[in-house]
Amino acid sequence: MAHLPSRRRLALAVPVVLSLTASLGFLPTAATAAPVTAAATQTADAGTLAYVVNTKVDHRTIGSVKKAIAAADGTVVATYAKIGVIVAHSANPDFGAQIRAVRGVQSAGATRTAPLSLAGTTDEGAAKLLSAAEAAKTTTASAAAGASEPLEADQWDLRAIGADKAAEINPGSSKVTVAVIDTGVDDTHPDLAPNFSAAQSANCVGGVADTSEGAWRPYTADDYHGTHVAGEIAAARNGIGVAGVAPGVKVAGIKVSDPKDGLFYPENVVCAFVFAADHGVEITNNSYYVDPWLYNCMDDPDQKAIVDAVNRAQLYATSKGTLNVASAGNSNHDLDSDAIVDSSSPDDSTPVTRTIDPHECFDVPTQLPGVVTVSATGVKGTKSYYSTYGLGAVDVAAPGGDKYQIPETPSANGRILSTMPNNAYGFLQGTSMASPHVAGVAALLKSTHPWASPAVLQTLLKAQADNPGCPAEPYDGNGDGVVDATCAGGKRVNGFFGFGVVNALRAVK
Repeated sequence: MAHLPSRRRLALAVPVVLSLTASLGFLPTAATAAPVTAAATQTADAGTLAYVVNTKVDHRTIGSVKKAIAAADGTVVATYAKIGVIVAHSANPDFGAQIRAVRGVQSAGATRTAPLSLAGTTDEGAAKLLSAAEAAKTTTASAAAGASEPLEADQWDLRAIGADKAAEINPGSSKVTVAVIDTGVDDTHPDLAPNFSAAQSANCVGGVADTSEGAWRPYTADDYHGTHVAGEIAAARNGIGVAGVAPGVKVAGIKVSDPKDGLFYPENVVCAFVFAADHGVEITNNSYYVDPWLYNCMDDPDQKAIVDAVNRAQLYATSKGTLNVASAGNSNHDLDSDAIVDSSSPDDSTPVTRTIDPHECFDVPTQLPGVVTVSATGVKGTKSYYSTYGLGAVDVAAPGGDKYQIPETPSANGRILSTMPNNAYGFLQGTSMASPHVAGVAALLKSTHPWASPAVLQTLLKAQADNPGCPAEPYDGNGDGVVDATCAGGKRVNGFFGFGVVNALRAVK
């Protein structure tokens, strides 16, 4: 799935995909990224909406609320009793207001603005493929540069954070799993198959985990985002393609993207956090924002319920020992400012332009308490032109790519190279690409310090980071002569880099 103009979740560009079937000696697998049947919950009537109902955490309250849901013409789809979250469907236009008045309900609201059966279809086109000859040329150039993996010479990002050297000391433990909550992961890719954990993978679309074989795979090859993220974290050092930041750890896929519109609805994400926690996942990567609102405002009952539900789920995961890492966003917004203009929400129907206060309206899960928020850098080590930032909002930074910062590599491409469905590789840029670098470093830290809690891991991430400080000159990310962002803070912590750019080599020493 490529970036849509109205969204900040996904990668900003797909200039090329490297199809290395011929040059690397393996054949494409017919089952790779095969379409997966959509959840039955997507076949609701035209006027049906999905809701999250957040209650007190006791069985008596949950039982009475479920009866009230039925009385209000609603249907319970999933119950997460441990966190007091109920997922329901209803065509009753007054359902939200009626349920909010029920004793024991602390918040409740619709998780979308368009009825379930009227969700749009995303048509983003296929990514451009290189010929086998072009792929072979790129592979040869990488080999000549002395890289241990055929395409590693183009992975400037690994060298930028010392991940290439870290792998020689400790590539990460197979006892550590990073779950990619995303568009699905193609576990048949030869660079991912050695490290993939099917037992910790699922399809959470609709709010109920489906763990059947292959349910976690992307619907089509165009839904490549999660596969790219997974490769950045844990592509194996096996003489094929690329390497991940932590090539020895396990990676899992939890699919949350809707098959009709590609959006990441709240009930799907609630399911994903709870599933990860209950299946022993140490780290989750979250390169998205929860749809349909880029920012969820607490004075709106629907948006408040979304924040409440997802926050309960991620806090539950944290309590079970899971560290949650998230991308800061690709809107170049200052999350420490007094006002941000959001013209992209709601993205499941007709967006409206609104001015919000990021201290009262939250990008979820990025701004939730305890989540590690990641900004992006380019090859020159400066903030990527698109990266959202903010003093007190960004925790750490990592390479996410920047088309205006060009490295001296075989492809001279400033983006991030990683795995794609159908045994392919491609370059993407975005904070979506920065977050998995941090998740990978966190996995190395967990491998080195297996006793470390999520809070300790977050402290270690910040302690080992390299902070370049705010730039001395006004920041002009795209070189057009206009100041694009202002960095607040000092050398220790600032709005562009948080506590600094993560360092994989330090993580294993």
